[in-house]
Amino acid sequence: MRRHDRRRKPRKAHVRHILVASKPDAKTILDELQTSKKPLRTFKKLAKKHSNCPSGRKGGDLGEFVEGQMVQDFEEAVWSSALETLPEGYIKTQFGYHLIWVHSITHPEENGGRTKI
Repeated sequence: MRRHDRRRKPRKAHVRHILVASKPDAKTILDELQTSKKPLRTFKKLAKKHSNCPSGRKGGDLGEFVEGQMVQDFEEAVWSSALETLPEGYIKTQFGYHLIWVHSITHPEENGGRTKI
């Protein structure tokens, strides 16, 4: 976990993820998601069934976090992901393999307001 720069307002994101221990498990889950007619519903079910993270009980919902709160590789994947879309792949961190679903990203504006993308 990195600390964010307090002088700069950090970005925020609302994310779900599925965390598994092996690459073959991540590939199998990704394949199942890609063939699903209702990918978000399937994502939530698969998170409950397969995720090694406590968030799995909540359909993989990590809630909202601020920039610098998660490991760098995970955050980089979040900031570069399209919103409300099927994950294109999975990423590896020291915790295992993550499939990520990004609900929203909030960027602070110069004038102190926030914009949801």
